[in-house]
Amino acid sequence: MSTEILKMVQSLEQNSVCTQLAVQCAPLLAGVKMSNLLIIAPKELVQIHRQLRGTGISSVILAADKDKVTLLLYRAEELSAYLQSELIQKFLKSMGYGNPEDFKYFRKRYEAYLYLGGEFPHEMGLFLGYPLENVVGFMENEGRNYLYTGYWKVYADVPAKISLFTLYEQALEQVISFLSCGKSIDWIVAYYHHNRLTSAC
Repeated sequence: MSTEILKMVQSLEQNSVCTQLAVQCAPLLAGVKMSNLLIIAPKELVQIHRQLRGTGISSVILAADKDKVTLLLYRAEELSAYLQSELIQKFLKSMGYGNPEDFKYFRKRYEAYLYLGGEFPHEMGLFLGYPLENVVGFMENEGRNYLYTGYWKVYADVPAKISLFTLYEQALEQVISFLSCGKSIDWIVAYYHHNRLTSAC
């Protein structure tokens, strides 16, 4: 994040739902990522739904307690197509999924990890759109021996992932710039629906 963009983030209302959406989910808002996690306070849940109304971005609660709510925000058509691919279906089946889009089962596994000391649900990476080889690589290497690290630990095709991570950073800078100029979340999503992400300026 450039110094200029960091200053913009600091000038925004830090606790606002729009700022949290921009900082945590910019690649999703910009249309270059199919899903993102968003962690908010429970009282902000209604505002999140209001901000996302009409944007084509869906949400599902993965975990909730008195202090925070963890949401998966996603573009349903894109995520569904990804999870329905043959290799990912096979992997998810090996993890106990009958249906690759079983958010209830995923939530059960995630809550067991958070609150009951259960095994980390490595398939979370797939629900976040990570390439399968990186999820498998992470599991097989127990998080070690990675070739590069950015938005996730990379175990294959490093140049392509560096380009992708750069695109995500550009999305963050542009979304923050738009927000600091007073643009709304629905305006930002609509803008990227009609305009491809370009280099940050």
